[in-house]
Amino acid sequence: MAKDDKKPTAAEKGKAKADDKTQTKTNGEKSLPIHDKDGKPKEDGEKEETVGGDDELTEEDRQLKEDLEMLVDRLKEGNRDLYKPSIDAIKDYIKTSTSSMTAVPKPLKFLRPHFDDLAALYETWPAGDDRDSLADMLSVLGMTYGDEEDLQTLKFRLLSKSKGEDLGSWGHEYIRHLALEIGKDYEKRLEKEEETQDLTHLALSLIPYFLKHNAEADAVDLLSELEMIDELPKYLDEDTYSRTCLYMASMVNLLTYPEDQQFLRTAHDIYLKYGKPAQAMVLAIRLNDRDLIRKTVLSTSDQSIQRQLAYMIARQRITLDIDGDDVNDPEILAECLGNTKLPVHFKTLAKDLNILEPKIPEDIYKTHLESGRNAGPAADSAKGNLANAFVNAFVNAGFGEDKLMLLSESESSYVWKTKDDGMISATASLGMIMQWDIEQGLDKIDQYQQSTVNEVKEGALLAYGILNSGVRMEGDPAISLLADDDVLQNGRPHMRMAAMMGLGLTYAGSARDDMLDYLLPIIEDSSLEMSLSAMAAISLGMIFVGSGNHQVAEAIATQMMDEDRQNQLKDKWARFMALGLGLLYFGRQEEVEVIIELLKSIDHPMAKPTATLASVCAYAGTGSVLKVQELLHICNDHIEDKDETKADQLVQSYAVLGLSLISMGEDVGQDMILRQFGHLMHYGEANIRKAVPLAMGLISPSNPQMKIYDTLSRYSHDNDNDVAINAIFAMGLVGAGTNNARLAQLLRQLASYYHRDQNSLFMVRIAQGLLHMGKGTMSLNPFHTDRQVLSRVAAAGLLTVLVSLIDAKQFVLAEAHYMLYFLVTAMFPRFLVTLDEELNPITVNVRVGQAVDVVGQAGRPKTITGWQTQSTPVLLAYGERAELEDEQYIPLSANLEGLVILRKNPEWEESK
Repeated sequence: MAKDDKKPTAAEKGKAKADDKTQTKTNGEKSLPIHDKDGKPKEDGEKEETVGGDDELTEEDRQLKEDLEMLVDRLKEGNRDLYKPSIDAIKDYIKTSTSSMTAVPKPLKFLRPHFDDLAALYETWPAGDDRDSLADMLSVLGMTYGDEEDLQTLKFRLLSKSKGEDLGSWGHEYIRHLALEIGKDYEKRLEKEEETQDLTHLALSLIPYFLKHNAEADAVDLLSELEMIDELPKYLDEDTYSRTCLYMASMVNLLTYPEDQQFLRTAHDIYLKYGKPAQAMVLAIRLNDRDLIRKTVLSTSDQSIQRQLAYMIARQRITLDIDGDDVNDPEILAECLGNTKLPVHFKTLAKDLNILEPKIPEDIYKTHLESGRNAGPAADSAKGNLANAFVNAFVNAGFGEDKLMLLSESESSYVWKTKDDGMISATASLGMIMQWDIEQGLDKIDQYQQSTVNEVKEGALLAYGILNSGVRMEGDPAISLLADDDVLQNGRPHMRMAAMMGLGLTYAGSARDDMLDYLLPIIEDSSLEMSLSAMAAISLGMIFVGSGNHQVAEAIATQMMDEDRQNQLKDKWARFMALGLGLLYFGRQEEVEVIIELLKSIDHPMAKPTATLASVCAYAGTGSVLKVQELLHICNDHIEDKDETKADQLVQSYAVLGLSLISMGEDVGQDMILRQFGHLMHYGEANIRKAVPLAMGLISPSNPQMKIYDTLSRYSHDNDNDVAINAIFAMGLVGAGTNNARLAQLLRQLASYYHRDQNSLFMVRIAQGLLHMGKGTMSLNPFHTDRQVLSRVAAAGLLTVLVSLIDAKQFVLAEAHYMLYFLVTAMFPRFLVTLDEELNPITVNVRVGQAVDVVGQAGRPKTITGWQTQSTPVLLAYGERAELEDEQYIPLSANLEGLVILRKNPEWEESK
């Protein structure tokens, strides 16, 4: 839900209704004039219009008007015995009146001119029941009288001694109007530092009414305005908690820090209270609070539910060590937390879809369909062969079989068709083919690890990292292979780079303290090349993503202040030192301010891009409008000072990526940012223009929207080759793992168009490999669990690749093509696999359709539309949601996505 799409608060709704009442035409009568404070109609030109003159009224209305005026006259007389019956009679008229949705009830209309007289009477009457009753009545009349700042409804409600008694009898509109005025008065009093206790007491008396009348949103809005959301749980019950929590969770993106955190914690506690640990876990993961995640797992003793929660934690790549004394079956729970059965379930899906047969790059390129060039076989080139190795890895990822790398001893591996640095990436592709399957994969990679060729050994180290990414196995083989002193401390530079990157990929998101011992010294050693220290920084950034680890932050900041490093910070690799720092504060919002202030004090051009990168990482996925405005201002600057050009250009490039990173996952924000990208492409400098296609890819990964890929297709023919190359990669990113036929056709046309340009053709091949990633079964989208949760690890991997592509010709198209393997952190099957309580796959029928937003809707609306019934396992496209066809099983997960445990419904068996 976007800022502009924000549901009106109780206050805004009340104001709109009140405005309707004072200005709407009713049942054929003339429109009511708006009265000033004296109750006299305001002039409209020369002619003054009166309130429904007697000549225009029906007989019934005239009688009502006369009766009400008579009752008002009685109140003005001195006979106190008549006060109570007269006020009661007026109240009855108001409560029993009927009107259309847009019309002011007639009793309020006829009584409005007498408001001042009645208010003056109130001042003269002595304290007592009659006076309180009059205040009640004036409070209701106040809805249609005076300007917005008068707050007459609230004023007389507070004067009445029966503040919270039977307010509901005045109707829903009155309650909402009162909530509006409470919110306004609260703000005024806060500014003047006045007491607010009477307001909060009155507000709390309205909450039960809202909850009872399906107005959960109004209750939440009111408490949010008064900063009292933690009061909500005591008013909820079995019937109201789920709708209320759903609304609260959906509102979080519209709130600022720290109120958003408070909302999530309150909703989490409510879910736990009502025995919904799976829903609570989603919110604990969104909070990125490991203690809360552990508490949620241990809040239930149900073994199956604990396993389901473990699958949810593993999907977010959070490492959680749970003491065996606290759970029933620690070994199986550790398996669930470690994702070790993921390759088995993935291959079950592949078998079901009949796509186990390995594919070769030519199956993807379909060169016989490429037009405008000789259809004969292309000559072998080292760059072309390297592209084939990448494509082969992406397409066969996770299947454990291919036709280029995993060959018999008599056949020559494809690695030998590449040269020098290319051998590193070609060998590393083994890790992607064997992805997640550690037991089988280690044996396959070991053969290459024993090679006498240094580049092949280095590629094998990186393959170990890719293989282990996202999976935790008992015995932890990766650490013994990658953290060996001969490799990590004393190896060749490329060997050390491969080992560090492997550690970063393997332990991404784990926040393991023992990694500090291996990698921190490499950051702190100022005698090393910048490329080594930067890789150590990015790996620690991935491992401690979103944790705000002060040791790593301190080490990187110290290096930026170190005089010995000043020249090295001009190196092209310095940007990854900056990115490592930014990743530590991923999603932590205001907590990044301390580090930004520190960076302002550093007198080096690299300090500014580092601050921008840290800032955009901190607000990733929040949709913060203020941050987006700030970044657009940065893009608006014209750089003239040639001395600082390179750093300032990086600042603008990072700002462009930041626009996507902040707005991703929220539809209205996406549309607005895409429009801004059009302006930036028209009017921006070259450094901004080459970042725009990357940002367009980042805003919609694995979600091929025609408006995006058609625009990227235009940019892929741009005169600026840097823009074209990045647009080609972005096309692959947008279609990653979807097999989108239109995109496949566009990429084939690009392959023909660029067949003489080695760099552009290489990128076309990479894009084709991404499009068919996992043979169309995987996703790179960092949002999961019904698009509620942003995977920090996945987003960090995507951002790392895009930062390297800002200058593609210095990294991916030069010797650092292995940076593309950071995509592995975002790769995950887009499947739904159903398991029984023994964790064995079972087949059930599910409906799969487009997800519908049901937040705040009345009744029990359908959550999907245009569904088809399929049997599990099934593939879920972007924006799709699944539901069980019948109630034979009860899902233990909050959403049918990924690995879901089903429990037999005992009532179903009885009914049979």
